[in-house]
Amino acid sequence: MTPVPPFVPATELARRNSMTLPNESDAYRRARNALLAEEIELRRHIERVAEQRRALPPGGKVTVDYRFQGEAGPLDLAGLFGDKPTLVVYSFMFGPQRERPCPMCTSLLGAWNGEARDIEQRVALAVVARSPIERLLAFGKERGWRDIKLYSDTDGRYSRDYHALTKDGGDDAAITVFTRRDGVICHFWSGEMGFETADPGQDPRGAPDLMPIWTILDMTPEGRDANWYPKLDYRD
Repeated sequence: MTPVPPFVPATELARRNSMTLPNESDAYRRARNALLAEEIELRRHIERVAEQRRALPPGGKVTVDYRFQGEAGPLDLAGLFGDKPTLVVYSFMFGPQRERPCPMCTSLLGAWNGEARDIEQRVALAVVARSPIERLLAFGKERGWRDIKLYSDTDGRYSRDYHALTKDGGDDAAITVFTRRDGVICHFWSGEMGFETADPGQDPRGAPDLMPIWTILDMTPEGRDANWYPKLDYRD
């Protein structure tokens, strides 16, 4: 393997930046290049975290026969993999007790629907919720989801074991990655950030952030606003 050359300090890379924008002041350019150095460091930190994640030892072996209902009929966890060695499962907060699903989950899945065909060139992607499959498919059709694959957790065992249920039996969002090697399915990684790990004044979001909407809003002067969340409908 070709050795990777040492990184140039981020401040030096920022100094090499030749971009300027119309009518900007010297003060703006100084502040922007200082920010650019931080953005370079952020990119590097994201890469370090991803490398550390990939290096995790195998997680727990899946020994329970989890059952799901998809549009084409019943299947088990292995069936969600298709022909891929890796499976990403998002637990959608749309249990049978809910009149309507979680707006945050809906916003996320609306964005993922546009990426699903690309994602599935590399890994399998499944969205699981506890409502009956007919209800899930009807909502997906309402939102125009053409490429997201929806599955009903028919008995709730998967949702319970992989932290998609709250202590009082309500829904919780969860993201989990499984691997299949030589026919053996193991847990690889799950999001474990929540209220217990939240910083003061911030939404208890995870990292990496799964929602593209926050990436866009974080680039604006208004920011994401800790008190604003997506809605299912904005006509009110």
